[in-house]
Amino acid sequence: MLAVTLKQIAEACNVSTATVSKALNYASDIGAEKAESIRRTAKSMGYFPNAAARALKTNHSRNIGVTFSLDRAIGLTHEYFAQILESFQLEAETSGYDLTLISRSLGKTVMSYLEHSIYRNCDGIFVLAQKFEDPSIIELVSSKIPLVTIDYAFNGCSAVSSDNVNNMSGLVRYVHSLGHRKIAFIYGDKIDVTTRRIEGFYKTCGELGLSIPHDYVVEGVYHCPETSAAATRKLMSLTDRPTCIMYPDDYSYIGGMNELDRLGFSIPEDISVTGFDGISLSKGLRPNLTTFHQDSGAIGKKAAQLLVSAIEQPDKYKFEHVIIPGTVWEGGTVKKQ
Repeated sequence: MLAVTLKQIAEACNVSTATVSKALNYASDIGAEKAESIRRTAKSMGYFPNAAARALKTNHSRNIGVTFSLDRAIGLTHEYFAQILESFQLEAETSGYDLTLISRSLGKTVMSYLEHSIYRNCDGIFVLAQKFEDPSIIELVSSKIPLVTIDYAFNGCSAVSSDNVNNMSGLVRYVHSLGHRKIAFIYGDKIDVTTRRIEGFYKTCGELGLSIPHDYVVEGVYHCPETSAAATRKLMSLTDRPTCIMYPDDYSYIGGMNELDRLGFSIPEDISVTGFDGISLSKGLRPNLTTFHQDSGAIGKKAAQLLVSAIEQPDKYKFEHVIIPGTVWEGGTVKKQ
């Protein structure tokens, strides 16, 4: 099937090809009614703009690259990050951008994130669920390509973060309000997000006058039920057991839930628990998991808005670090003491 040309559209509309070009590119020096009529005609004729030709003309590909880590399936298979990406995509598409996944390989060719981004002619990059100390990420951040990150702020580029310190504080205060004083915390991988959650945990416990035994704070791994099961086993073997265990995320809690059941403990009758993230899984469990809901929709949308602004208004754009609050989902896994 042959592509419809601007000349064919111009003949159908009885206007010049220049006028058709202006209408299709939403130029301001053509009447709105005439422009809309031309666009309707073009659509009815099956016209689609040539992306390569438009990129040469405008110096923009209308293409945003997305990088994410594949470690332990964190990325597209992690519901929290998947929700952020979905929201980002919807907002980016509304602004006329496509997304391309950027990896460190192209077929059998190994390349850096920056090299792949240049190869794909990306206007901007969305960095999601990455190891931010990775030299390949630092190279990408140091380039001139507009970029936005999630939950980590570099100098010279915008970032959107969940309010990890206050989010953890809110969850601890909720557990405390139900009478719990022996609160244990299984934290995730030692990354910036985890550091802030540990800070929120200890800071809030101190403000509430709680003395947390060293054995109550256990290292775990995000999105890893097996590690949470082992940490749960360790906590429940203590002579002075906690009355509530806070898990690093909703998915990893599954390991703790199964281990508690294996050990003969009922939730929340014998032991209270919380998760973190607020993914749909938490509401599908019985009882519903008490957790902290991070607003993934708002995070993804804001990230897209910041990146599009950086791409389209480079001279006026100011880098921002936007903090998005969340809410406690009470669920039914924390019993009043």
